[in-house]
Amino acid sequence: MYQQDTAADFVRWRRLISDSFVPLEAEQARPRRFSGLLAGRHLRELAMMQVTAGPHSVIRTPELIGRSGPGYYKLNLQVSGHGLLVQDGRETLLQPGDLAIYDTERPYSLSFDDDFSTLVLMFPRQLTGLSADDVRELTATTMGAGHRLGQAVAPFITQIGAMLPTLDGPIGHRLALNVVDLLATVLADELYSRPGAEGTQQARLLRRVHHFIESQLANPDLGPEMIAAAHYLSTRALHQLFARTDRTVARWIRERRLEQCRRDLQDPLHRDTPVGAIGARWGLADPAHFSRLFRAEFGQSPAQFRHAHS
Repeated sequence: MYQQDTAADFVRWRRLISDSFVPLEAEQARPRRFSGLLAGRHLRELAMMQVTAGPHSVIRTPELIGRSGPGYYKLNLQVSGHGLLVQDGRETLLQPGDLAIYDTERPYSLSFDDDFSTLVLMFPRQLTGLSADDVRELTATTMGAGHRLGQAVAPFITQIGAMLPTLDGPIGHRLALNVVDLLATVLADELYSRPGAEGTQQARLLRRVHHFIESQLANPDLGPEMIAAAHYLSTRALHQLFARTDRTVARWIRERRLEQCRRDLQDPLHRDTPVGAIGARWGLADPAHFSRLFRAEFGQSPAQFRHAHS
């Protein structure tokens, strides 16, 4: 359902933004009459909102993070006015046309000194297919005007924002996922192209391995031996590479396959595709094994999940 809420005072605004996104502290920039408008949609696990308001700041504190559920990434597209985003020891000025990403699992602040409008897409962190370490390198940095891919993606996001009043149901959800896919491409491009972003040799290698895995998810032979051979590594060296992360090689492959299956099960274009065929499409050819893995990850069998989200 399309949500359109107005606030004529700051107390109501503080409550409205926390209810619509994640719990936030908020501070008015200066004493004056305040008004704000929040309009958009929750598209299953994603939310896309246009925020238009007077000057104020929002703060995501460690205490609020500790009381919240699963974390999200938030993509901000500045439409008008200026903002200042601070996270992970960095701060960036957001100007109209700028994109920036931030993580609700770590403290951040976002401040506006004058009237502004911004588009915010909030989505589960795993949808990008990038490691948390990779995304952490890019929080509170601008991508948009002047960025070779960001400046192409920003107009598309703007058009999707303009369509929000009529954009509902499965197609709206699919379009929102397309925005996330485009964002992941922009983030990957930024990681490899901006000076100093690639970090150490080990970090660069891990990124290459992650992207290789993503491209081979449909291959039932995908496993440590295949990945190691493709990168001229021993399997022991590959496992040591993943030891610096919170996931083993097998777990990363499994999570990325199941995430793609989850997306297909929600997709109206795959409504008539048998559940087993969806699993096989992403390298999980044994239907019983696929069903067990999916239930362990999402708490429902693939068929139950499809029925609940159709």
